[in-house]
Amino acid sequence: MAGFIDPKLVPKRTLASGQEIPCIGLGTFGSDRYPPAEVAAAVDGAIRAGYRLFDCAAVYGNEDRIGEVFDDAFKSGVVKREELFINSKVWNDMHGKGNVLLSLARSLRDLKLDYLDSYMVHWPFPNYHAPGCDGDARNPDSVPFSAERFMGAWRQMEKIVDLGLARHIGMSNMTIPKLEAVLPLCRIQPAMIEMEMHPAFQQPELYQYCVDRNILVIGFCPLGSPNRPDRDKAPGDVVDTEIPEVAAAAKAHGIHPALVCLKWAAQRGQVPIPLSVHEKNYLANLRCVTEDPLTDAEMAAIARADKKCRLIKGQVFLWEGAKGWEDLWD
Repeated sequence: MAGFIDPKLVPKRTLASGQEIPCIGLGTFGSDRYPPAEVAAAVDGAIRAGYRLFDCAAVYGNEDRIGEVFDDAFKSGVVKREELFINSKVWNDMHGKGNVLLSLARSLRDLKLDYLDSYMVHWPFPNYHAPGCDGDARNPDSVPFSAERFMGAWRQMEKIVDLGLARHIGMSNMTIPKLEAVLPLCRIQPAMIEMEMHPAFQQPELYQYCVDRNILVIGFCPLGSPNRPDRDKAPGDVVDTEIPEVAAAAKAHGIHPALVCLKWAAQRGQVPIPLSVHEKNYLANLRCVTEDPLTDAEMAAIARADKKCRLIKGQVFLWEGAKGWEDLWD
């Protein structure tokens, strides 16, 4: 590939275990916009472009196609298994006793892997919604967060590490109160926590909370997710690429504002996982973290531009009696 970026040039982040991972990866959540074959093709191109971190999940509905890409890449010698860091997640309807292990087994089968580099609890409660549902969908069985219920799933996650089926385990969509409730109960601490993170929604308190505990932050929606599902769009949502401070930095560097969002994320210390199915875009996304960094003044200006605008509100997970999506986030 003419646009190959040497993975050695991509800055690294270090997990509590000492393992290094790239400072940027490719997300694979495209089920509301792109068919599995198109996402898998992007994974194939991204491997050949130099990506070495891939963020997957059972609920995305494309792990079987992505697994074919991984298998072909290993067999053809494009990349070695140990050169990739592959993450997946257990979906909300698989938190019950024994179900986390069953979910992992399916992901390993679909991804054609013997182990995962990391496995996450996708949401901190067992509330389920059907794929492709609209924003008004509600499951009558949804319940509020319970530390005891969460730890039932986490004990199974810890067993996965004991069995050598995942080298690290993590959490996603957490808040400080939820972490305060469960971290003291964990035999194995989360190596990473995935959360919404972009210039318009920086979550500085939660971010620092994780940094202080040596938990790596993986940032989803790093570009403000313009292609997020329609159910997650609401009046008043901020468009990150139109934030004046982001636009000013883009003009100064002669690049698209989306690349400023990624530079900001990587330089701040979180690991962004943008998805693009277009070669020119995922090449540009990877290359941008290897060159022409933002200045300290630009980083500070973007930090001050935080709009506290959560885009993935999660309202489809609300339980009976909840007042609004804010209840999900304490």
